[in-house]
Amino acid sequence: MAARSRPLRILVVGQTPPPFGGQAVMIEALLQGTYERIRLHHVRMVFSTDMDSVGKFAWTKVAVLFSTILKVWWGRLTTRSTVLYYPPSGPNKVPVLRDIVLLCATRWLFRRVVFHFHAGGVSGFEPALPGPLRPFFRYAYRRADLAIRTAPQNPEDGRLLGAARDAVVPNGIADARGTVPERPFDAPGPFEVLFTGVLVESKGLRTLLEAFRLLTLQGIDARLRVMGKWNDEALRSWSMEFLREHGVEEKVEFLGVLRDREKNLRFAGCDVFCFPSHFEAESFGLVLVEAMQFARPVISTRWRGIPSVVEDGVNGFLTDIQAPQQVAEKLALLARDSGLRRRMGEEGRRIFERRFTLEAFHRAMERELSALT
Repeated sequence: MAARSRPLRILVVGQTPPPFGGQAVMIEALLQGTYERIRLHHVRMVFSTDMDSVGKFAWTKVAVLFSTILKVWWGRLTTRSTVLYYPPSGPNKVPVLRDIVLLCATRWLFRRVVFHFHAGGVSGFEPALPGPLRPFFRYAYRRADLAIRTAPQNPEDGRLLGAARDAVVPNGIADARGTVPERPFDAPGPFEVLFTGVLVESKGLRTLLEAFRLLTLQGIDARLRVMGKWNDEALRSWSMEFLREHGVEEKVEFLGVLRDREKNLRFAGCDVFCFPSHFEAESFGLVLVEAMQFARPVISTRWRGIPSVVEDGVNGFLTDIQAPQQVAEKLALLARDSGLRRRMGEEGRRIFERRFTLEAFHRAMERELSALT
């Protein structure tokens, strides 16, 4: 009998919560999996402790950068990992410069390099850098052995940067259905709309508030609940003034950041989840899957990887970006038809069970990573 091959040792360098962004959540999910063909070791990046500081420069991050490099060197030596797994940043100057320094200092230690593009678009950032930095950009990002992206609609960063192999692995989450009560599809009372995300304009908050106002002008009794932390003071001021000006401030509630059961109660307690995002680094929209697990219909945009989650007319609706009239029309359709909400919600649940469970994510990641042998 042939001897069983040893698991492939992989050093995962990445942020885990906090903060609770999609990338950090998925890296933690990857590390918590049980595998036969791979063995994961972790060097945690701690450049940000909350969403306010993500992507922004601070002198303390310089010290963290060099300590992280030392930890990677030590991790390579002590774990004997031959593969470096790294999630490149989105197309923003500060995190790109961080990646360049960290990768130039570490990737040469490993036989194989895996880039997991949770954020999209970094492949086109090189022209924005000063000329002397461009060779370092190319050394840092080019010619990975494996590039993973979360949806086929996302930028092909790996291929554009010369990766030897490109794979698509959808994100997945642990199924929380059954842990909290769910709102019936034909529940009486106001029509409940939910949004969650970092409260910045490109996540679609301005579009959503404008759409909600248009919805109320149609005589629909609705409520909007907004989960998330403000990260744009100008948008916050505009939002409060907009709601007061149009007399809907009593119908909109800002919930702040909620976690675990409190968050799941909100997903399970809404009639529809609305996420009109055009966020610069959006690649998947994990919050859409969180709503679908509770059989909630979803409204989102034709942006990056979102159409890989939302099938227009099946488990929800897709609109153009920054199109409040379209969003309002879809909200009104769902508000007036509880049967449509049920059909779309149940189809979303079936899609979740087929494609977006945590078990499916673990299987796909093990398959792609173990192929590096």
